[in-house]
Amino acid sequence: MTNLRLLEQFRSFYFKNYPDDMETQISYFSVFGGLDWQIDTTKDLKELIVTLVLENFESLHERIEEFTLGNKEYKRLLRSLAVGDRRIFSAFNRAGLNNSNGGAAINYLQEKGLIEMEYSREKHPREDSPNAKLKRADARHRISHKVFFTYPFVRFWFYFISPNIRAIKEGNFDKVLDEFEQKHNSYTSLVYEELSELLLNYNLRDAHIISSGSYWDANVEIDILTVTKNGRIYVGECKWTNHKVNKKELHKIRDKCEKLNLTPTQIVLFSKRGFSKELEAMQGAELGLYTSDDFKALVKSNSKECALPHLFS
Repeated sequence: MTNLRLLEQFRSFYFKNYPDDMETQISYFSVFGGLDWQIDTTKDLKELIVTLVLENFESLHERIEEFTLGNKEYKRLLRSLAVGDRRIFSAFNRAGLNNSNGGAAINYLQEKGLIEMEYSREKHPREDSPNAKLKRADARHRISHKVFFTYPFVRFWFYFISPNIRAIKEGNFDKVLDEFEQKHNSYTSLVYEELSELLLNYNLRDAHIISSGSYWDANVEIDILTVTKNGRIYVGECKWTNHKVNKKELHKIRDKCEKLNLTPTQIVLFSKRGFSKELEAMQGAELGLYTSDDFKALVKSNSKECALPHLFS
């Protein structure tokens, strides 16, 4: 599911702050995306978290409480969605919710515009064999949809800030900053994955895309699976890490395709820090490679003014 609202937020952030490069743009956007704030992207990200978020904790916390009505179930669910695999049922379990109160929380958070649904494209075994006797695990398997955050800042808040409220109120910022240092790349990976899908689909804009988004089932998970009307299949994996991606990642994604009985038109890899020379030599019709610099295409817009609602507008 292409998140066009995220694209507009990404463009808005760029035209408001003009970071030096796309790696900085993505990294800082993953924290402050959705806020109509002027961000000095020449400053260290942790320094900005201190001055803009932690030192203004009380006022920001008050605004977040307004969104969630101070409801503990809503906040537990947002925390679970922020740090987990985004699957609804696993988030319910992590948050200690059942289908009833968890479903009510999902509905409320959707109505408030804090989250959006990403619907699974998995087929239940019963669809292909309605009358067959299934294995117990297959018969009991529940297809779980996923959730993504409308605003990156809300996910940042429930990933790093919400679990450390007591320490922050005491003026102890070290725990938050240490966690951010350790988990920053892992945290940013999800936003990078969403932006990568946007970039792929931008480059396929002349094709008629009939299905796009991540793919997951009980056994396989793929970052991006895009299908066009003429039957072309694009399978993508995204790596927001500090090392170059090598051929091993290509083997992994080929294995996933084999398990799904997929023959992709092109495998597409996205990497924060580029690729090994061996992979670069293989780039062509069957293998597309994208680095951070390629995301410049997403901020090519006829208008620098993006009329969209911001989180605290």
